[in-house]
Amino acid sequence: MKNKITLLFFITVAMLLQSCGTKEYDKPTITVSLEPQKYFLDKIVGDKIDVSCLLSNGGNPESYEPTINDLLALEKSVAYLKMGNVGFEQVLTDKLKQNNKTLDIYDMSKGIDFITGTHDCCDHHHHEGKHHHHDASVDPHTWTSIKNAKVIARNMYDVVTKIDTANASFYKANYDKLIASLDSLDSYATSKLAPHKGEAFLVWHPSLSYFARDYGLEQITIGQIGKELSALQLQEQIDNAHNHKARVFFFQQEFDSKQASVVNDRIGATMTTINPLSYDWETEIRRIIDAIATK
Repeated sequence: MKNKITLLFFITVAMLLQSCGTKEYDKPTITVSLEPQKYFLDKIVGDKIDVSCLLSNGGNPESYEPTINDLLALEKSVAYLKMGNVGFEQVLTDKLKQNNKTLDIYDMSKGIDFITGTHDCCDHHHHEGKHHHHDASVDPHTWTSIKNAKVIARNMYDVVTKIDTANASFYKANYDKLIASLDSLDSYATSKLAPHKGEAFLVWHPSLSYFARDYGLEQITIGQIGKELSALQLQEQIDNAHNHKARVFFFQQEFDSKQASVVNDRIGATMTTINPLSYDWETEIRRIIDAIATK
């Protein structure tokens, strides 16, 4: 009996200590789709909100399926900030609307002028304009543009100040700081890339369409993740690269390094690895700017 009472006492004390100790962790969680989103949101919310990311550690958005942990993170989230137009998001949001009707879902691509047509690997002439958010023809890589990043940051700021009004001034100061750093990076890109206006660069997967548009560059797509080009399509793109005197070839190490290397043997561009899904967003953008500017 005494042992049972002692055990009960310790369990009660442990529970009391646990309840006291959770106060500092008792802050809202927001879930995002991609690591670059987490980068922007972390800059704005600091230590006031936990940011959970669905696709991380080199995951492929083309084949991503949410894990139990991902769904649990969403279950305890006060909001889900989808990127907008990323393939897996449509299926996920449909499920969430069925199973978690109270979860607020926000689209971070709201207000961005979309580019379409980049999914056809042999068509590098893009169409622009605002489209319905679930249009499969929309290029989803909106975050690879510094100018778009400012729109995304604004959308995030609007959401977090709505969710947590008590810390609005804290978020405003962080948001202003983020915008200032984005403006600075945009100025750096503009000055570095101005002499290269009209030039073309190569990519395997069409992830830099918005970046190219911002600075008057042309993106030529050589391949697609998980798809093989026909010999004729490949030759067309190689001829296209030669005609445009493209000198830089961006590729994603984890997805397409072997194929890209074989193709580049026939082009002779400088190969540069990029990771558009990296958390370290600014480092990636600077790498792209510098690769084009130094060639």
